[in-house]
Amino acid sequence: MNGSFAEELYSESLKLSKIDLDSTSSAKNQALDFQDSDRDASLLDDESLWNGSDVELDKSSDLDREWQQRRDQFHTMGYRDGVIAGKEAAAQEGFNIGFKQSVPVGYNWGVVRGVTSAVGLLPEGLKEKLIETEEKRNQFQKLYKSVQSLSTKDALRLFNDAIVAERNREQVGNAEISSTDEIENQLESYYRELQSLVLGSPLINLQLKEQGTIP
Repeated sequence: MNGSFAEELYSESLKLSKIDLDSTSSAKNQALDFQDSDRDASLLDDESLWNGSDVELDKSSDLDREWQQRRDQFHTMGYRDGVIAGKEAAAQEGFNIGFKQSVPVGYNWGVVRGVTSAVGLLPEGLKEKLIETEEKRNQFQKLYKSVQSLSTKDALRLFNDAIVAERNREQVGNAEISSTDEIENQLESYYRELQSLVLGSPLINLQLKEQGTIP
């Protein structure tokens, strides 16, 4: 009887120990599973953070590239506009200088061609009445032929030579004078010669302006 009770008591103790062990093992397993799930969640959070940082970096890089492209584009546009404006300003300045230099000379040259042509084409009888001396008539005729021998292109070349000679004088001073400088401006010399002939012929009623001016 006593032996049977002891066996039953021992058997119950073993069952309880097994239950405790199973409970403890289950609790430990649950704790480990919970820790693993926390670790996985933490890893997922860290991964999402890193992925978020990569996205932000990509956006920042795109913005930087876009800004660089825009800046280069506007710099190029500004440089091109500046160059165009500079060329236009230089061209306008050159035109103003050329206009100021050429208009008086061109006007006087036109007067010389017009007057000498009018006198040169007159009949001899009218020339003798208008110009008293044969010497003056011959001088008018010589000037007329000299002027008529020059084409428009020749006149432009003479004008250009005079401008270049003037620049040379300004650069080297009066110490050196080239052959071109000695020739002077032929167009102006024709105008001066016409002035002299008109002054010596009172019947020619013509008011010539000072050289280098236009009315």
